[in-house]
Amino acid sequence: MAADNVVDTIRALLDAGEDVDLVALERTLTDGYAHALSLEAERWRIEKRIGEVAAMLNGTDEEPKTKELASLAKRLEASHLDLVALRSLLASLRARAEAVRTTA
Repeated sequence: MAADNVVDTIRALLDAGEDVDLVALERTLTDGYAHALSLEAERWRIEKRIGEVAAMLNGTDEEPKTKELASLAKRLEASHLDLVALRSLLASLRARAEAVRTTA
């Protein structure tokens, strides 16, 4: 499931009325956690690349490297914000699933 679809599905399930399907909740939680892991892996790759580029800074021809570092920093921040937002949605969805299990 694509990232936007996961977030859209989570929001739809959170906005759904009382007739929400527990199986759909649990499947979406699984997809959401998988997406969170993917975002964490992407952050790790970006951090690793930042370290590699920083290690190549040697006082000569630094402009391309500093531009790449700036781009990587922006990607890292965006990834972090996406992950924080996703974790918040997942916490709400997990609570919703617990409520559905309790009433089932």
